[in-house]
Amino acid sequence: MSRERTIRAEAVVLRRIDFGEADRLLTLYTREFGKLKAIAKGARKPQSRKTGHVELFMRSKFLLAKGRDLDIVTQAEMVTAYAALREDLVRAAYAAYSVELLDRFTVEEDVNPQIYNLIVQALDWFTTTREFLLAARFYELRLLALTGFQPRLFHCVACGEAIQEQDQFFSAELGGLLCPNCQTADRRAQPIAAAGVKVLRYLQTRSWETVSHLKLKRPLLHELEQIMHSYLIHILERNLKSVDFLHRLRREAELFTIDD
Repeated sequence: MSRERTIRAEAVVLRRIDFGEADRLLTLYTREFGKLKAIAKGARKPQSRKTGHVELFMRSKFLLAKGRDLDIVTQAEMVTAYAALREDLVRAAYAAYSVELLDRFTVEEDVNPQIYNLIVQALDWFTTTREFLLAARFYELRLLALTGFQPRLFHCVACGEAIQEQDQFFSAELGGLLCPNCQTADRRAQPIAAAGVKVLRYLQTRSWETVSHLKLKRPLLHELEQIMHSYLIHILERNLKSVDFLHRLRREAELFTIDD
């Protein structure tokens, strides 16, 4: 996609890497141009005007100059800081998960304003909610729908019959639910309780404003997490670093609780 030599874009910082002596290499997801990589020259210098506007998870307005290999950040103005995501380790971990997932599911300069709006909303959710597991599942289902991988939850992916309100099986390979009669269509399909099916359908068809009022038991949330992560790993053909960190964080929290 051809672009002007200088562009303005609103973006969320997905990744940042120290580059050279004072610069930062940024991965940005912009509303106007999709995913871009850009150099923020001098951003690590305390006196730089860019410092504080190009931090991880920040939503900022950028002026970018087209470089030979990479765009160059010439100006940056913060729109939303999401300070709580840098002050709370758990919130930061879920924010890291959301941006890593978006990064894996998108390619550079593939414009999708709906995905941009989703990551902005997700960062808002993880800034304010305490229902992190619920927000993560909601985010995953929305991102999968926008990227063409929405799981089929209302009809069996093998026989096409309507899924009944009973225990079922989820096939990552086939991309949705298998009824008990079709379990053998995928020997690796995971069992999912009727309550889990109901919750996934609810998350897939309701707004966050409605979903956020749900109060679900931890075992059910963990079951849904396992199923969704297996599906995501199957699609991406790789593990996610942020998932491993979330699991370690949870184990440490449980050990701390036991010690108390």
